Amino acid sequence: MAKTALITGITGQDGSYLAEFLLKKGYEVHGLIRRLSTPNLERIKHILDKIELIEGDLTDQSSILNAVKGSKPDEVYNLAAQSFVATSWNQPVLTGDVTGLGVVRIL
Repeated sequence: MAKTALITGITGQDGSYLAEFLLKKGYEVHGLIRRLSTPNLERIKHILDKIELIEGDLTDQSSILNAVKGSKPDEVYNLAAQSFVATSWNQPVLTGDVTGLGVVRIL
């Protein structure tokens, strides 16, 4: 039976490469994406038909629980983070919430 992976940050550079790698290994891949009016799916558009996207946010415990319950992953890869340097300095509490407490919420 194929393993299942949940990837947070699947739309980022590393997340998209990881998704491609795991698909080649035969994994079922689920990706957590933030709820945006216009999601940026450019990096994963070529594999959208092979993965399952789940809307959620690392600042929202219930959406993480729903993603884990829905995907039933064997493995979880947390690559989501506040990645814009200027925003990380301008919004340090948000950065800590996403990058630090997001990990705690997943665990």
